[in-house]
Amino acid sequence: MSARSERIRHFPGPPSTPLPGLVATDLDGTLVRGDETVSDYSVRVLRKVREAGIAVVGITGRGPRLIELCRRDLPEADFFVLAQGAYVVDVRLPEPRVLHRQRIPGADLAEVLRRLEERVGPLSVLVEASDEPRAPLWGDAHAVWPYPEWIPYERALALSGPAYKGFAHAADLTADELLAVARTVIPPDLASVTQAGLGYVEVTAPGVNKGSGLAVVAAELGLTAEDCCVFGDMPNDAPMFAWARWRRVAVANAHPEVLALADEVTASNDEDGVAAWLEALLSG
Repeated sequence: MSARSERIRHFPGPPSTPLPGLVATDLDGTLVRGDETVSDYSVRVLRKVREAGIAVVGITGRGPRLIELCRRDLPEADFFVLAQGAYVVDVRLPEPRVLHRQRIPGADLAEVLRRLEERVGPLSVLVEASDEPRAPLWGDAHAVWPYPEWIPYERALALSGPAYKGFAHAADLTADELLAVARTVIPPDLASVTQAGLGYVEVTAPGVNKGSGLAVVAAELGLTAEDCCVFGDMPNDAPMFAWARWRRVAVANAHPEVLALADEVTASNDEDGVAAWLEALLSG
């Protein structure tokens, strides 16, 4: 057994079948290391997963504008679930095929922001509307974003059309604290809210989350929740942990909300925990 495998923590209750039909892994904080790389070891193991006849799904908060970055980080993917489930694409053929696309109307996103600002005061807001490769986010002039991929924009104009996601940051609240507020003031028939570790609450159309996106892929393959094995680390992964049934595996660096839902805990993203768990699975 490898040193990586020895850091896997198992829980009782084995799955009903020896191998899943589908493996879905989050990217940032789960498969991708803290230095924004994916190890050769992880790539090799995921290739073996595909060779075993198991579909590989990258499932991430990254929007469709970052599809090429996703393909770089997970070259063995058969499908990607992007924008927290708002955009699902089959990449098995040279020409990707979009299976699902759902955006939130700008007016509904504006109402979400109004309700939040009524409770917590002014927010820093970004809007992700385009699926063009490397398209920028639109944001408030005072927005703070860890990547140089946004441009200042009048909020009313940014909200004049539909968006895959909206992002909201409160200067005096953590993302968890703002999410707790959002869960009390945003009804599920208006929007879905989550957070993915970037200091922002993320807003998508009602019913859109990683669980709903993964269900689209499973249906395309003739699979069910009982066939799906998932890996994640942040609250935006919780819906797919709630939906999948074969096995829910958290990396050791996961948020407490995800650890509480996990069947098993593997090593951290920096220790290639996803690959270590899958290697142990394939070796029997």
